Amino acid sequence: MATPYTSTQDLTHFIDGRAQAATSGRSQAVYNPSTGAVARQVQLASQDDVNAVVAAAQAAFPAWADAPPLRRARVMFKFLELVNAHKEQFAAMLTAEHGKVFTDALGEVARGIDIIEFACGAPQLLKGDFTEQVSTGMDNWTLRQPLGVVAGITPFNFPFMVPMWMAPLAIVTGNAFILKPSERDPSPSLLIAELFKQAGLPDGVFNVLQGDKVAVDGLLNHPDVKALSFVGSTPIAQYIYATGAANGKRVQALGGAKNHMVVMPDADIEQTVDALIGAAYGSAGERCMAISVAVLVGDVADKIIPKLAERARALKIKNGMELDAEMGPIVTREARDRIEGYIGIGVEEGASLLVDGRGHKVTGYENGFFTGGTLFDHVTPSMRIYKEEIFGPVLACVRVADFAAAVQLVNDHEYGNGVACYTSDGNVAREFARRMQVGMVGINVPIPVPMAWHGFGGWKKSLFGDMHAYGEEGVRFYTKQKSIMQRWPASVAKGAEFVMPTSS
Repeated sequence: MATPYTSTQDLTHFIDGRAQAATSGRSQAVYNPSTGAVARQVQLASQDDVNAVVAAAQAAFPAWADAPPLRRARVMFKFLELVNAHKEQFAAMLTAEHGKVFTDALGEVARGIDIIEFACGAPQLLKGDFTEQVSTGMDNWTLRQPLGVVAGITPFNFPFMVPMWMAPLAIVTGNAFILKPSERDPSPSLLIAELFKQAGLPDGVFNVLQGDKVAVDGLLNHPDVKALSFVGSTPIAQYIYATGAANGKRVQALGGAKNHMVVMPDADIEQTVDALIGAAYGSAGERCMAISVAVLVGDVADKIIPKLAERARALKIKNGMELDAEMGPIVTREARDRIEGYIGIGVEEGASLLVDGRGHKVTGYENGFFTGGTLFDHVTPSMRIYKEEIFGPVLACVRVADFAAAVQLVNDHEYGNGVACYTSDGNVAREFARRMQVGMVGINVPIPVPMAWHGFGGWKKSLFGDMHAYGEEGVRFYTKQKSIMQRWPASVAKGAEFVMPTSS
């Protein structure tokens, strides 16, 4: 077993380079999902705390924005080195507060590191375009400049990786950044802050604001916050987007998902079963890219469902610090109860419950927030368990007659985050990728999360805003373009010009 994270110290803000207690007098328990016990407390922000963190970021911004991109990149290189040295500590924190198994937590940290590595290329990423002699004696070029104070509001399910989607790119492009992490698993945020400080980042450039809706609304309404990036549920994403946009801010709000995997009759059955088991039940289904619907085409359902049921019943569900664990607990008791409530709804709606995960107990961790893997067959599009995001280890199987019906089914869903297709037919794969009204598509890849330089984002009600997260889209989100046209007096004709300038 890896070394667990056991600190009992209260978690506070990190403002202007140091820990600062909240002024609200409010706090919230942070649980260990495996034991069900309170592990530590996180202090929650007041409006005064919001004002203090924005003021610190605003004060730090001008000097950091003036720093050469190469200097910013060197700080990021040092931060990268420090994060690599603390990978297991981060992973233990994730397991202690989220519940995901340690090996999966290490994978989350690795994907976050990918973004840091991409951000180290700031000097190349910030290069503009130049055109000589756009008109007689005149040159034109573009450059990208930082926005100012920007904020990230991040979810419980990826408390390290999602902040890395935001903070490194915001910082290397010259902004001052405020992280508002989930209050369910906030410990990684403070280690991130400490490592940025050790890397030489000036005080106030990276800050952590612990809190709940008070903190979120404070950031949304503060005039000095120029942009917000959010990842979470669709209702909150809509609220963040509408409120931020109404206040004149740039907003990128990633919402919920109902990701499908289409399985064609010619798919490799064993590979497909492996893919579905990992994608549906990994991280207890608490991933925005988890596969929650298997769309089984033609006669493939009868071949694949018995194998899925066997594997779902055999999942190794344990405390996530045990290295052979395949699935850990749900993040909170309330989340577990909500997931198990959906299973009851599925039964009431007439779906065939093949594997029932409700009431699962783990020996030695009887008070933990565990549920087992659940498998439904004969799910229909009218059922709530098909339409709504459950965000747990529940896989719904829908049977369709042919490829066209599968495409229509996926495209009719209100979410468009991720989708996958398992097939051995190249033409089917090509047509599937072209026709999907979904932001991220996998062909024989169950969870098509793009690499750091490509960017992450869905369509429809899975994304509000016009820029995806990280990659070059992230650079654009955290900067504004300026176009400069220039000529010098020796080339300027005498007299006033009353016509629109042209290239002649």
